[in-house]
Amino acid sequence: MGTWGSGNFEDDTAADHLSMLTDRLISEVAEAMSGDSVEIEPDEYWGVAVPCNLELLALVAQQGYVGAVLPDPEVIAGWKTRFLSVWERAIDGLEPRPGFKEQRRAVLVRTFDQLSELAVSQRA
Repeated sequence: MGTWGSGNFEDDTAADHLSMLTDRLISEVAEAMSGDSVEIEPDEYWGVAVPCNLELLALVAQQGYVGAVLPDPEVIAGWKTRFLSVWERAIDGLEPRPGFKEQRRAVLVRTFDQLSELAVSQRA
């Protein structure tokens, strides 16, 4: 086992563990995004959990830990397009309070864009 520091994420086992965790988050998003679009509507479980997974991936990736590998930026861009398309189709039917739609959309866009920027920087 290789150890390169005293931190919790500074050895091979920790990198393997982190890789398994990030793979799980990515797999859940990929499965949700390839499934029935109803499942990612704003009032459905994956409509809430997908952005949560993306933000968790970004938080981990920002640390620069070995083992935290992100999907290709092109994959993230495809997810963003599909997710926002479904979100836009469904959000008005939920009758959001004034201002919520614009604020929430901005958060969603920022979440996808931040993850994409981190994925680009990982490949540099």
